[in-house]
Amino acid sequence: MSDVDITKPRWGTETFLSRYRHFFHLTDPLNCFKSSGQLDSAKQIVQAYKADGVLPRGGQDALWDAKYLYDSAFHPETGEKQNLIGRMSCQVPGGMIITGILLAFYKSPLEIFLGQWLNQSFNALVNFTNRSGDKPLPKCIIVAAYITATSAATGTAIGFNKIVATRAPPLIGRFVPFTAVAAANAVNIPLMRSQELREGVVITDLEGNKLGTSQIAAKKAISTVTFSRICIAAPGMLMTPVIMQHLEKQKFMKGAGKLKSCGIQTLLVGLFLLGAVPMGCALFPQRQSVTVDELEEELAAKIRERNRTLTTVYYNKGL
Repeated sequence: MSDVDITKPRWGTETFLSRYRHFFHLTDPLNCFKSSGQLDSAKQIVQAYKADGVLPRGGQDALWDAKYLYDSAFHPETGEKQNLIGRMSCQVPGGMIITGILLAFYKSPLEIFLGQWLNQSFNALVNFTNRSGDKPLPKCIIVAAYITATSAATGTAIGFNKIVATRAPPLIGRFVPFTAVAAANAVNIPLMRSQELREGVVITDLEGNKLGTSQIAAKKAISTVTFSRICIAAPGMLMTPVIMQHLEKQKFMKGAGKLKSCGIQTLLVGLFLLGAVPMGCALFPQRQSVTVDELEEELAAKIRERNRTLTTVYYNKGL
């Protein structure tokens, strides 16, 4: 029998580096190329270990490899195999293609709309694929978030384009897609998690015992996740335009069309996303703490009545 606890991240969650290593393996884009047989084999290894505690051939390393492969492709609550595009392991390849398109085609209203529509379609599929198994999102919320986020992103991009076209240098215009994506995230995430804003997130003590639900904690969770998502997009969407501004002055780029430019920007964004996706996910611990005094008065009173010495409680912020 082995005492390896695969219900927790391999490297812990205490430091940024430990969380980064966890998410780097979880979002590894190479997992997209694993066959169904390899995924099913990983699932069997994980389930067998949970049942009898016996390590597979290859020891702990083989067990952890199987666990991260399993987590990258199967829903954590239902255990169902997820569609490829919505998996965590598809965040880098999917994100780089879409961001490359956004950065290359951003000037005309039609280009902006089609690019942002494609981006929000990808986001909606990711959100649907990773929806809660206990309380799945109503389809009306998913549709409302999809339409509203696309409208916000398109409106922001078109509005900023009009401003920078006459008042700013060309390089600033290249940053318009990032402002649109940031605006869309600020709309999309709260809408997709509106159920938490209404009902609150579960509050627990250090041992994981449920103490109640808090809307205040839900707001904190959603704000940190929104910030993290924007941080994931920032390196590629802000640094790639600067690099392209320099590359376009080189001989090999003279007369290059939009497709060639889009291809180069897609590769650059992909390189940035390899580090930015796990970085954004690791910025804040998954399990966040909050003082009892910060919670709603009714919930705080209930907690103090149960345990007067308890001053700090916890909640899951989500991803």
